[in-house]
Amino acid sequence: MCSNNIIISFIGLVLLACCLSNVEAQLQVGFYQSTCPPAEFIIMNEVFSAFQANNGIAAGLVRLHFHDCFVRGCEGSVLIDSTTGNMAEKDSPANFPSLRGFEVVDTIKNALETACPGVVSCADILAYAARDSLLITGGIGYDVPAGRKDGTVSLASETIDLPPPTFNVAQLTQNFANKGLTLEEMVTLSGTHTIGRSHCTSFRNRLYSFNATVSQDPSLDATYAAQLKLSCPQANNDPNLVVPMNPGSPNVADVGYFVDVLNNRGLFTSDQTLLTNQSTLAQVIQNAQDPFLWGNKLIAAMVKMGKVGVLTGNAGQIRLNCRAPN
Repeated sequence: MCSNNIIISFIGLVLLACCLSNVEAQLQVGFYQSTCPPAEFIIMNEVFSAFQANNGIAAGLVRLHFHDCFVRGCEGSVLIDSTTGNMAEKDSPANFPSLRGFEVVDTIKNALETACPGVVSCADILAYAARDSLLITGGIGYDVPAGRKDGTVSLASETIDLPPPTFNVAQLTQNFANKGLTLEEMVTLSGTHTIGRSHCTSFRNRLYSFNATVSQDPSLDATYAAQLKLSCPQANNDPNLVVPMNPGSPNVADVGYFVDVLNNRGLFTSDQTLLTNQSTLAQVIQNAQDPFLWGNKLIAAMVKMGKVGVLTGNAGQIRLNCRAPN
């Protein structure tokens, strides 16, 4: 016989599921078609201009969207500046100094405010810019459901929700599950590490201080480790030292990441750990062998991630300046 508490809990879960479905339903492809017809063109044009000036910015914009969605949901809080009384997400150790692309978002927002004042949210800018960045680097284009509103709170302490580069496969799986993303989607999204760069500080331990027994991570290809040591010398602790995530094609959204992982050339512990689990290993092999399959899975995963914790309707606001609440 079920207790009243169990019945109430079940009803609560049903209501929560309905609320989530309603929120997602309010995101629509072509959301700005009537209120700001040139929105997507303006965003793509600015992303392309930024990419021409610095082809590494595409990876930065993809990462901005990811880091936004994993903290408080996809509501633009990663863009908010710190104030005297509050350290915002962007200034936490998880994001600073590695996150980039803020100035590009500012440029996009200024152009949109000129064309359509107070219409396009900063959160939607991030979703569109991530899509355009993947397309520009050789990925497959896709439609972005939009209609997100912007949040008004940004706390550095909440970046604990971001998966660090030291996570193992079990920790990664749980971290993504907390956001409603599956193990397969976790592996698929990890593939975006095929573009961009990393600061040496994110993997230095794998080269010089892996554990009490060995200084160098034995799962790291020895030749690759030697190359990394040239770029990240032990005696040089400059936090600005960087290396490409995927040396073979650092500015192309291809399956080179998965090939690297299979060859023990995954840069982070969180990359190489994908070989330690049979399910994730199978996904890595499949993606490495079938670029078109990975591209299509990435589209679905990006769209799903873009719905995490969104604010729509009367929730949130359209920030006039992406760096501060109205």
